[in-house]
Amino acid sequence: MKEMSEHLAVRLAETGTDRQAAARLRYRIFVEELGGDGPLVDHQGRFERDRFDEHFDHLVLVDARRDPGGLDHVVGVYRMMPEEKAAAGFYSEGEFDLSVLKASGRRLLELGRSCVDPAYRNGLAMHLLWQGLADYALVREVEVLFGVASFHGTDAAALAQPLSHLRQVFIAPPDLRVTARPGPAFQPMDLLPPGDIDRVAAMRAVPALIKSYLKLGGFVGEGAFIDRAFNTIDVCLVMDTARMSAEARARYSGRVE
Repeated sequence: MKEMSEHLAVRLAETGTDRQAAARLRYRIFVEELGGDGPLVDHQGRFERDRFDEHFDHLVLVDARRDPGGLDHVVGVYRMMPEEKAAAGFYSEGEFDLSVLKASGRRLLELGRSCVDPAYRNGLAMHLLWQGLADYALVREVEVLFGVASFHGTDAAALAQPLSHLRQVFIAPPDLRVTARPGPAFQPMDLLPPGDIDRVAAMRAVPALIKSYLKLGGFVGEGAFIDRAFNTIDVCLVMDTARMSAEARARYSGRVE
């Protein structure tokens, strides 16, 4: 799998160095930039890892101008786990009940840990990553894509507008409606009545990655999950390829300008 745009290429991680470089980029974004942490984060080596990494395929965006022998050549990351690799469970299951998806009999693909180097956040990087992701999913005949996506910070009141808007407008249909697990980390999303939601302001507060899923016809599950260790409030995004419009399908596959 390889997509090129001048000096940029997106492909599956091929070597241990690729994976280390991906973990280093994740550290820079999720730990240094966003304040996250976790039991397997290596602060001395500056690597962000978790126990699921060995089960995921890692899609990396590589800049050929940067030293491939070091750990600076990976400038974008997406990790992907098809259901046949999920013997140890999906990452999302720690936060969300996925029973409705797992019982559907449809081919599933979990996505996560998406991030891009700040110098490459001009739209092209995510376009290339999405195209690589689409190729990966099409080859495996994936029907439903899902994964955790995050709002920075753990103050739900500060995110009342976007969370309420997502719950009102983008809630998944029953056959796709995963649910945040009950407990102290569970966060209801319907924090405001519909009349109090400023839809324009709410969408401005939605992270770009979540907006990308929504534009492609994605949905959110019921409830959010407060991940204090990672300093985020998480929603579960679900995208059914059969429900995508022709335009969204073309954008998802990267076949339109």
